[in-house]
Amino acid sequence: MADEFAKGFGIFVTAGLGWMILGGWYNTPDFETQLSAPNPEQAELYGQIAIALKDALFWFAILGALTFWVVIPAIEEARTALSE
Repeated sequence: MADEFAKGFGIFVTAGLGWMILGGWYNTPDFETQLSAPNPEQAELYGQIAIALKDALFWFAILGALTFWVVIPAIEEARTALSE
C-alpha cells in the first residue's frame, strides 16, 4: 500500500504545483485575490491552452490522488475478501 500512496502523492504534488504556477500567472491580479480571480476574458492562443491545461491539472491532481489512495486499495481489499 505504500507504493500506491507514493504514486498518488507524486501525482498530487506534481499536478498541484503545475496548477498553482498557471493559476499564479493567469488568476492572480493582486495580492488579495490570489488564485481566485476569474480567467482572463481576452487570452491569446497560448493563454487559452494554459488555462485549459490549468483546469486539466486540477482535475488530474484530485482524481489521480483519489484513484491511488481510495479506489485501488478498495479494489485490492475487495479482491482479497472475495478470494477468502
